[in-house]
Formats: sequence, C-alpha cells, structure tokens
Amino acid sequence: MKIGIDIDGVLTNIEQWQLDYGSKVFFEQYKKSISNSNGYDIKEIFDVESRLDDEYWEKYLYEYAKKEPARKFSGEVTNKLKEDGNEIYIITARYFTDRNDENGQKMRDIVINWLKEYNIYYDKIIFSPDEKLDVCIENNIDLMIEDKVENINNISQKIPVICFDARYNKECIGKNIYRCYSWYDIYAKIQNIK
Repeated sequence: MKIGIDIDGVLTNIEQWQLDYGSKVFFEQYKKSISNSNGYDIKEIFDVESRLDDEYWEKYLYEYAKKEPARKFSGEVTNKLKEDGNEIYIITARYFTDRNDENGQKMRDIVINWLKEYNIYYDKIIFSPDEKLDVCIENNIDLMIEDKVENINNISQKIPVICFDARYNKECIGKNIYRCYSWYDIYAKIQNIK
C-alpha cells in the first residue's frame, strides 16, 4: 500500500501551535484575542486580513518548522508501516516549499532535517501545491493521512483518507473518511482498512 502523509496538522500539532503562539503575537502586537478557535489558519482564528496572516508566517514559520516537535509515536508508527511492507510518501504543501528560491530551498532542507531528527521514515517526499488530489493520483497513493478540510473532502472522492482530528475539520465525515486521534489510532485504522 502507498500511504501519503501530510506534515502540518498530522505529523505536528499546528492547531495548538497557532493558538499558543498566535494568541501571544496578536495580543502583544494588535491587542487581539482568539475570535474563532475552530479556524484553520491565523486569518480565521484571529479574524485578521490575509496580509497579517502572511506577515505572521513570514516572521514565525522558521521557528515553527525547527522547534515544533513531531506528534508522539509518529516516527515509531511510520517505521512500523514501512516494516509491514507499505511505501511512505510525505506530501506537504508547507509554506515556501513550492518556491524555487533561497527561501524555498531553506524550508525544504528544514523539512528533510526535521523528518530525520524525529526518525520519521519515508520513501519519497513531495512538496506539493495546496490541492493534493492530483499529487495522490499521479503517485498512485492508496490512502492519505490529512487534516485540511478541502483536501480531505477532495481526496476522499477517490481514495480513503484518514482525517487527523482537529477543531477545524469536525465536519469532515462521509464515505472514505476515517477519523483518528493519535498515531497508534492511525496504525489500527490502516490495519482495518486493509
């Protein structure tokens, strides 16, 4: 089985990071508090313009990318999945990784080093656009592990998707969508899907 795995929100807990760091930054700089704890991104969480969302990530992305730890047991489970004969594809649309400039290369290097640091096995890494369905089809992915609503809904039309639970994706239910809450829960669901 070819398994696609997203990074942000699946291998990391970006949801809590945005709430923790975002609430500090937006309170200190703009006296704004959390407007929507169920929001997907900074713009929705703090009800700010796209410009402030972009400025936030341009300033804090590298800190997040280097310091946010992997979720518990993610490395252990990705290794078990490989030992079981699966192919592991990391498919990420992380900010900057699609750029063909110095920032893009820097972020791609950070991602590769981060995966190594947390012992997360993969056969191939794909730096993709936000929309991942075409990438899954082109690479014959059999199952995707994802947290973003649009990707879950689109990809699940073609292949099974394990939805890593978050406040912002509660409405993702339906055929081919399997909700999970931890990395060993992912492992158990994959055994059942097979």
